Amino acid sequence: MAPLSQAIRLLTFSTLYPNTAQPNHGVFVENRLRHLVAGGEATSTVLAPVPAWLRRTVPAEEQRHGLRVLHPRFLSLPGFGLATAPLGLFLAARAALRRLLAEGFDFDLIDGHYLYPDGVVALRLGAAFGKPVVLTARGSDVSQLPNHRVAGLAIRRALREAGALIAVSAGLKQGLLELGAEASRVTVLRNGVDLLAFRPAPSRMAARLALGLGVGPVLLSVGHLIARKGHQHIIAALPLLPGHRLLIAGEGPDLAALQRLAVAQGVAGRVRFLGAVPHAELPALYSAADVLVLASAREGWANVLLEAMACGTPVVASPAWGNREAVSTPAAGLVLEETSPASLAAGIARLLADPPDRAATRAHAEGFGWAATTQGQLDLFRTILARRAPPC
Repeated sequence: MAPLSQAIRLLTFSTLYPNTAQPNHGVFVENRLRHLVAGGEATSTVLAPVPAWLRRTVPAEEQRHGLRVLHPRFLSLPGFGLATAPLGLFLAARAALRRLLAEGFDFDLIDGHYLYPDGVVALRLGAAFGKPVVLTARGSDVSQLPNHRVAGLAIRRALREAGALIAVSAGLKQGLLELGAEASRVTVLRNGVDLLAFRPAPSRMAARLALGLGVGPVLLSVGHLIARKGHQHIIAALPLLPGHRLLIAGEGPDLAALQRLAVAQGVAGRVRFLGAVPHAELPALYSAADVLVLASAREGWANVLLEAMACGTPVVASPAWGNREAVSTPAAGLVLEETSPASLAAGIARLLADPPDRAATRAHAEGFGWAATTQGQLDLFRTILARRAPPC
């Protein structure tokens, strides 16, 4: 193990990490890591396995923002993913890590993201190679996966075995405690926002014209096109919001169903599906919108809230974990008591009837930079490593 005065050498492990074929996949993990290593007090090599079916579109290794990222392929049986993914993932990761070590690579600690199967496999790697493991819980790995028998048993065991646990919101920490985690071993380190990349456009009108938007309120929803992201509720709210238009940024299996819903609701002409939008292009969308609407059923900490507010755009959010922590002042927007088309329409109408000053919304977001989270990670990692350091 390297002396604690030197940079901490991390192996960041997760299947939730962007790659050439999926540039927005797990971008929140990459963003946190980029800010962590930027100060030079930590380094990282990323082990981000991908399913074998992606072998032709994802390189075995790539450089992203100065970080070495390896993508070993793993197998899981169709229809049995929750039960079989850990074994295939572990075998692929172990082989890749052995190759790295043979090259002369070494590391101090495994930085694992998402509890299952990623976190469970990270702990197996830690045991195999004699390294401590810190796991970050992200959301559905606490709210949904523990309801499955195999995954639930493995997650509860992981909570006991990890060197430390990180929750991205206080609400998520409470969820970990309810699963049996010890409070003293859970640290809340919220996500942050890049305040340089996400800022209001010089001209909001120019941002709107660039998107072909004219007069009338513009709503924006950003997220994967799956049911739990709640885009369907926003579309169903549009008949209650005459003259409002909705932009949806994201791709996913529910695209056709959402398009059919827009037709059935008689609002197809007011809904624009933008597909996958590169992260770097999101500030223009946020700046052009009047409101970001987040209707997710579950979230650990939704980065889109901070990104929108950093661009001066207030939000209307569901009562999912973390949302009240991010939207804590009227300048930020509002959090609903329930998620339904009627409640969304009422909340949007209320916010737009008396919208906050955009400068005040931006000022609120400025309290969520990455510095505190980065320092919290460094402190936690050093604490874990100090426990393992040989006595002087």
